[in-house]
Amino acid sequence: MIVTSAVRHAAAGSAALLFVLPVPAAVASPPAPARVVGEPTPPARQYVDPARLDRRGTQVQRLPGAPAAPSVSALSWVVADASSGEVLAAHDAHRKLPPASTLKALFALTALPHHAPSERHTVADSELTGIGAGSSMVGVKEGYTYKVSDLWNGVFLSSGNDAVHVLASMNGGWESMTRQMQEKARSLGAEDTHVVSPDGYDAPGQVSSAYDLAVFGRAGLQDPDFARYCSTPYAEFPAGSWSYGIANTNRLLTGENGVERYPGLLGIKNGYTSNAGNTLISAARRGDRTLVVSVMNPQEGGGFTVYEEARELLDWGFEAAGRVQPVGSLAPVRAKAAAGSGTRTVSVARQGRGAEAEAPRPAARTVATPAKKTTEEASGPSAGLPLTLVGSACAAALALWGWRRRKPADRA
Repeated sequence: MIVTSAVRHAAAGSAALLFVLPVPAAVASPPAPARVVGEPTPPARQYVDPARLDRRGTQVQRLPGAPAAPSVSALSWVVADASSGEVLAAHDAHRKLPPASTLKALFALTALPHHAPSERHTVADSELTGIGAGSSMVGVKEGYTYKVSDLWNGVFLSSGNDAVHVLASMNGGWESMTRQMQEKARSLGAEDTHVVSPDGYDAPGQVSSAYDLAVFGRAGLQDPDFARYCSTPYAEFPAGSWSYGIANTNRLLTGENGVERYPGLLGIKNGYTSNAGNTLISAARRGDRTLVVSVMNPQEGGGFTVYEEARELLDWGFEAAGRVQPVGSLAPVRAKAAAGSGTRTVSVARQGRGAEAEAPRPAARTVATPAKKTTEEASGPSAGLPLTLVGSACAAALALWGWRRRKPADRA
């Protein structure tokens, strides 16, 4: 809408005010920018309900022809695209559960950048104290010198809590490592995770979620060292003047114990405790697509069920990709900070959980491009705009008239 005003002064010392307010006209939309020949048309942005992953039950939005999501027994699971972070489907994604050794993925994200793989470290006795009874071990010995890469092989392949304790000691100690991991989780937008024991050993209050585990797995694949360690099936572990072989306990990677190896598997980390049951973060690549899947505590079958359920979810994800709309995202939400020009990571407020999956409902915050205004919108809040402009024009004209009547000295 264009509003013009003219102020005429009829004679010195007096003024007459004339306002010209033309009939409001619709604002013309700016012309669309020219598109370069051969430039691909950008895909339409899809609406994603930010609270959908907080709802109970299986969340999936299938398009025509998409396969039905598999029915698995895990208490919680997530299937996501590792590149875009889009969640293709999930079940109780934010349910807080004990993570077992899958928490070592967060430990690695936190500690890996601090020491080069070739760095050597001689283990002190104090670094091997406090390891929980029944912990998985790779065989780290006091007084032996190891390369950092050896210790990380011990973490990823053997899930060695002894290697975790040594690396934690090298990075500030157990309590410091706990705080660092907590901070790292929040920086990634993982809000369900509460770290008590960095090795994933059962501890009161220690929880994570399938959503957070998928976040850790996706972030890990972006770190070349992490990606290399988590996808290594076999390695040699030093023992003084000799070494012995260690095998990755992720059966989808090695194909051992009757579990068929998954084609294109990239790792990432499996875990088990009596409290957590079996947990798993897996990633696989097929063609130009990489998926990350997290599975927590299957309720049926034996100890290897977690691998078969992850296999089903990976198979479904590759078949359904491109034929489902995302139900969420693993990427942290970015918003403008309250002060300054920087950005900060914030979490979307979660709404109440529903009992079943349902179509997305409009929410206060969306990631979609705002729709064009309807006729009702144009004639609603904007209907009072001309009166506002009239008042502003009158005030400006009166101020100008008063200013012109002041003494010259007052205008300095």
